Amino acid sequence: MTAERAIVCRGIRGATTAQANTAEDILETTDELLRVVIQLNELDPADVASVIFTTSPDLNATFPALAARNFGWTEVPLICTHEMNVPGALTGAVRVLIHVNTDKTASEIKHVYLKGAVQLRPEWGYSAEQVAELLTTAAAS
Repeated sequence: MTAERAIVCRGIRGATTAQANTAEDILETTDELLRVVIQLNELDPADVASVIFTTSPDLNATFPALAARNFGWTEVPLICTHEMNVPGALTGAVRVLIHVNTDKTASEIKHVYLKGAVQLRPEWGYSAEQVAELLTTAAAS
């Protein structure tokens, strides 16, 4: 008999960088980040409790949460805010904290840092090649 694990709420972190303060770039970058997080963690939107998006203060052309709305997260509570304006902090950054109800352990959660944000958490970083492979695999399934 296999013991079932309890469902708990866990946080999944992610971050990436936009090349420019344009709605298109912010949405494209956020979309890519979310798709990689979803693929790696096998997320079902029904299990997502809420999502907090932050941007560095230099990004204000649009709300990154629109990327999640655009691919169907219409019932998930989303909010956007700015990171603290700390001197020398990473610019062009989009960060996400996804609260998900899961039976996965903390060590089974895959956090995702892309592009320039890899410097924030190199141990959770993914290269452009890895991202392309993950998204190709997701599109094929």
